[in-house]
Amino acid sequence: MASDRLADGMLEFTSYPIWGNAAVFAAGALLVWTAGTKLSRYVDLFADRTGTGKAFAGVLLLGGATSLPELATTLTAASSGAAQLAGNNLIGGIVMQIAVLAFVDACLLRGKPLTLFSPKASLLLVGVMLILLVALASAAISSGELASLDIVFLGHVGIWPVLLFVAYLGTLWLIYQYEGDPRWEPRGDIAQPPETARDLKDAHHETYAETTTKRLAGYFAIASICVLIGGFFVAKTGEAIAEQTEIGEGFIGATLVALATSLPEVSTTYSAVRFGAYSMAAANILGTNSLEVALFLPAELAYRGGLIFDQMKPSAAFLAALGIVVTAIYLGGILERRDKTIAGMGIDSFAVLFVYLCGMAVFYWL
Repeated sequence: MASDRLADGMLEFTSYPIWGNAAVFAAGALLVWTAGTKLSRYVDLFADRTGTGKAFAGVLLLGGATSLPELATTLTAASSGAAQLAGNNLIGGIVMQIAVLAFVDACLLRGKPLTLFSPKASLLLVGVMLILLVALASAAISSGELASLDIVFLGHVGIWPVLLFVAYLGTLWLIYQYEGDPRWEPRGDIAQPPETARDLKDAHHETYAETTTKRLAGYFAIASICVLIGGFFVAKTGEAIAEQTEIGEGFIGATLVALATSLPEVSTTYSAVRFGAYSMAAANILGTNSLEVALFLPAELAYRGGLIFDQMKPSAAFLAALGIVVTAIYLGGILERRDKTIAGMGIDSFAVLFVYLCGMAVFYWL
């Protein structure tokens, strides 16, 4: 139909000038940021009203909602044949989003490390499960789709995306079980949020005191849809910019698109830390990263050019290893809880930023 051809033409962003794509990219990123700032507030209220643990709510609800741009980016890029853009966006997003914690630490908690306020055993379990998932993804990138074994489902889905998705579901079950009955608790005094954060949280809860949980769920759904729409335009224009600048879809996916689709994590983490929900902020990042690995399954379903892990370059395994390194640094920070800072941020946050910047330089060279 003529209307379908018109719609397809309007969404063919490579036909637009690069400045036009940059403008649409920025508008999509702004929509993602604006909606993302609301999500953490709704999830915090939901966790308090239902008794759901903050870490589990951060992993499942907040992590799931803020992963919608990654889902939009992944499906859009994979369906259009840009396998490297889709895959590198997922793996690059893991590293990018850990760096988000360092950014929030530096901007909001000057003089106090973020990990000082997050002594949750459940967060350590979330981090360990994330390292397990990223290690499996690295194995998938390195070994390809085991073509010699010819293990393929539904005609075009390899064994690795299925295994990664099942492993993700298993980690959710473990986290839910563990948070309800933790085996140990941290010793020593627990650092309390600043008074300004507590006042902000009280004001936030008072604002929504008359709002029913059902209506709150509606607000959450609307904000999530806005995040998804913004993520779609970020994906399409990011792919077009990669082609127009000839930088390469792999590097663009791991940097520019991963940065834009990480905006929900930046906004929700920033908002959560502002009103003292530190465990939820960290769980949001770790949970989002775990879901990033599981999204290889929908990427495989959308990609029609073969098996997606066969299309990824060995440099993507370097990104996965980088994700394991920065995650391990933060797990060490949660365990150690050192009350010392460098340049206004925790030592662990400083180390993460240093590793991230050096790692991106090496990845560009690769």
